[in-house]
Amino acid sequence: MRSLLAAIACTCLFTAKAQEYHLFVGTYTTGESKGIYVYKFNAANGRFSWVSSTDSCTNPSYLALSPDGNHLYAVNETNKQQPGRVSAFAFDKTTGKLSLLNQQLSGGDDPCFVTTDKKGKWVVVGNYSGGNLAALPVRPDGSLAPYAQLIQHTGSGANKARQEKAHVHATFFSPDGQYVFAPDLGMDKVMGYRFRSSAAQPLSPAIPAFTPTAPGSGPRHLVFHPKKNYVYLVEELTGTVAVFIYRGSALKPVQTIATHPADFKGQPGSADIHVSPDGKFLYASNRGDENNLAIFSIGNDGKLTTVGYQSVLGMQPRNFIIDPTGRYLLVANQKTSNIVVFSRDRKTGKLQALPEQIKVPNPVCLKLLAD
Repeated sequence: MRSLLAAIACTCLFTAKAQEYHLFVGTYTTGESKGIYVYKFNAANGRFSWVSSTDSCTNPSYLALSPDGNHLYAVNETNKQQPGRVSAFAFDKTTGKLSLLNQQLSGGDDPCFVTTDKKGKWVVVGNYSGGNLAALPVRPDGSLAPYAQLIQHTGSGANKARQEKAHVHATFFSPDGQYVFAPDLGMDKVMGYRFRSSAAQPLSPAIPAFTPTAPGSGPRHLVFHPKKNYVYLVEELTGTVAVFIYRGSALKPVQTIATHPADFKGQPGSADIHVSPDGKFLYASNRGDENNLAIFSIGNDGKLTTVGYQSVLGMQPRNFIIDPTGRYLLVANQKTSNIVVFSRDRKTGKLQALPEQIKVPNPVCLKLLAD
């Protein structure tokens, strides 16, 4: 009996531990923001607690974690006041503290997205105002070497106010790690690059080199289905989600659906997009006049059906994240300086806000790391 009780206790302890995460929050360092904030988040009950913060870099607006979780990379979005940079941090999982290792130039103005390859050897950053992307080698200690490759986009789009030139908005690795997709809001294209980790310059044009999107749509972020060959692209300027079947770098369009009701008359401002871990639901955030999350169910054919809309209980929802258990969705509201934790109904996809919110100045990016 004692052995059975001990085994049950160990199992419960392991389960609780497996549902605990470090939550990293990237911010704009205006007003009271200290930079990057670290919290503990419990995916068993949705509770959180502050751990640490760092004030060692300016406007760490987007974050990426190394595959082993020992390092964190942040863009420094400096709004042309000084050249864009990328900061490398060591992360101590025991204390929950970040230590700045170094900074390198990002290769362009207003870096807005950063990611790492599966082996943790490269960091790839997208520069919005620069209209380019750069690949930076990662040194053995996790710090960054100067960028080894800089790729400049050229072109414009139908929306003359927002698409006067190229605007790289993100850099996503494909699930197999062999390609990088770069949605360019200014060009109405999703550019594709072949990735080879062993090469001195790891990116080369894929075949096909790009997928065009609807004129004036403004492609921003994308997400891959966790189980099938579908990719979903959120388009900022038209407030739409485009659905594609993908094979390598080839994207075949199958559907475009609005992130707002048919009678919506305001200005679209779609931002982020994620699929639930079970692959059954998709969520897209809307800023502008909406300040909500659009909720879609995903059919067996990958196509989307609108489920409904959920207020984010704040303004300017830039980034959001779904925890790996699928129980909770957390959304960062930049203008109201709050992070709202929603419980997810995994059968319907609908959301319900928990009473307690995380108060943090100007939150714009969320990342989770399992303990």
